[in-house]
Amino acid sequence: MKTLIDQLSNYADYHRDPRNIVTHYIGVPMIMLAVVILLARLQWGALAGVPLSLALLGAIAAAAYYCVLDIRYGLFMTALLAVMLALATPIAAQSTTLWLAWGVGLFAVGWVIQFIGHYYEGRKPAFFDDVMGLIVGPLFVVAELGFALGLRKSVQAAVEVRSGPVRRRQSVHA
Repeated sequence: MKTLIDQLSNYADYHRDPRNIVTHYIGVPMIMLAVVILLARLQWGALAGVPLSLALLGAIAAAAYYCVLDIRYGLFMTALLAVMLALATPIAAQSTTLWLAWGVGLFAVGWVIQFIGHYYEGRKPAFFDDVMGLIVGPLFVVAELGFALGLRKSVQAAVEVRSGPVRRRQSVHA
C-alpha cells in the first residue's frame, strides 16, 4: 500500500499551480458533498437513530483509509465526513427534484471549477491516470490548507522533495 507521502506526492504532481490549488479548495468540497448527498438517498433503515445508507458506508470506508494513511489527517477527514453526512441526510430526504438539484448541481459546478484550475495547471486531473486521485483529492485539499497555515511542515517538505514546491510565479497556460 502506498504511504501518505506517496499518495500526496502523486496527487501534488498534478497540482503545482497556486490557482489550481485554490480551485480545489472550492471544487473538491463541492464534489465531495454532492457525492454524499446523492448516496445518502440510498437508505435501508437506521441504527441508533443514524440512517444506514450507501453514503455512510462510503464515509466509513474512506475514513478508515485516511486513518491508515495518517491518524491525524484521518481523524480530521472522519470529522469532515461526519459533518457532510449530517448536511446531506436532510437534503436526501427532500423531494427527488430538490435532492437531485443539490446533488447534481454541486457535482457539476464543482467539476467546472476543477477543470478551470487544471486549465491553469496545463495538466489533466490526477484521477485520469490513477482513480485513487478521487479519494486522495479531499485529503490533498486538507493537507494544502494545513501547509498554508504552517502545519505539518515535515509532510509538506517530503511532498515537495518529490513533486517540487507550489509555483510562486503564475503563468498563463498557452
